[in-house]
Amino acid sequence: MEFATSPEIAQCFPDLHPAMDARAAVVEANRCLNCFDAPCMGACPTHIDVPGFIRKIAAGNVSGSARTILDANVLGASCSRVCPVEVLCEGACVLHGKHQKPIEIGRLQRFATETFYDAGGRLALRQRDERTQRIACIGAGPASLACAAELRQQGFQVHVIDRRPLPGGLNTYGVAEYKLRAADSLREVEMVRGLGVEFETRDVDAASLEELEREYDAVFLGVGLGAMHRLEVADAHTAGAGIIDALKFIAAYKTGTPLSIGRRVVVIGAGNTAIDAACAAKRLGAETVTLVYRRQRENIPAFDFEYDHALREGVEFLWATLPTAITANDTGLVLTCVAVTQDANGHLTSQPGSEFTIECDAVVPAIGQSPLLELLSQVRGVTMQRGRVAIDRATGQTANPKYFAGGDCVNDGREVVDAVADGKRAALGIADWLLARMEEHSG
Repeated sequence: MEFATSPEIAQCFPDLHPAMDARAAVVEANRCLNCFDAPCMGACPTHIDVPGFIRKIAAGNVSGSARTILDANVLGASCSRVCPVEVLCEGACVLHGKHQKPIEIGRLQRFATETFYDAGGRLALRQRDERTQRIACIGAGPASLACAAELRQQGFQVHVIDRRPLPGGLNTYGVAEYKLRAADSLREVEMVRGLGVEFETRDVDAASLEELEREYDAVFLGVGLGAMHRLEVADAHTAGAGIIDALKFIAAYKTGTPLSIGRRVVVIGAGNTAIDAACAAKRLGAETVTLVYRRQRENIPAFDFEYDHALREGVEFLWATLPTAITANDTGLVLTCVAVTQDANGHLTSQPGSEFTIECDAVVPAIGQSPLLELLSQVRGVTMQRGRVAIDRATGQTANPKYFAGGDCVNDGREVVDAVADGKRAALGIADWLLARMEEHSG
């Protein structure tokens, strides 16, 4: 699948962390202490053999290093770019205890996987029997891709279905371009396709769910989350196109149809997506970008390094601020806000007389995604808990034994690497369940 980033977007979004060259990678790899029972492996949700792949880089075996990574995490290239390594593998590096800089595991992982792909490397199928059982994966994001790849490695026939024209889920549509380009996400999709996974673009509704259940031996739900929560403020309907969903904004510029964002942008929220949208607006030419958050700096859901990056990009922050209304005027939008205080239980109280306005051209809500309850509630026998699909955490199996699930619809929007771990775990659960059923029927 060919996809090229436009020159304009490429110029606005150079890599946040430049790639290592071969010499720098070998020097960095030789700093690794090759720990026994390495804590970096335990901190990785997919348990990549970190010392093992780093040793191979040091020895000049970059292809072997990449295969070590990809055997554990088929999306190892994208994870090397988007994973919060500062709080995962690199955060667990023993060099912290020696007051030294941790090994740059993420950049080494990127070096190995991208060198492998650039040299024409392909994922190899393991030696195994081809099986006739068919599995449908609904959604084409990281969880489904990991599930599909592992199932093909075990010989099963896999069909991935997604409503969007490009596979890859949020890796393709929702991650800031300076972290991961859509083309790089799609390159990984093609690696999975090369294993023999089939892809189809279409919507899945209640009727087609029943059809899939009849046609396939198992179904994996990797549907992710739904649309951003709506911004519930007075007069928002008058703002029209000036209110731009953060994920739609990111998807638009990543896939070549950028939305007009204007000179003055307000982003509402303080999660990682809010930071991505704010930084993107700044890079796309906004003169001022203000991020409005109802709580204090210490309460933000975004990682500290994301916040620090936003400050470097020139994003301004308004803390303890709650939007209450949006109206349009001759020059754009007017966002009305009030100051709030937070008590010990986290409850917010508006401060009398604190109302003020912000004039802007666009308001970008980034206040979390809603679960796909309309679709998931129609899956026969699958139960929900607090908006998430309830599963057996060891196998990914739902209350309906034919359905398995993983990724954001289960974990409510964690990291890409968590979705990959969910998908691979579910694939192993599906394989065990199908083989056990086959033995029962043959017995």
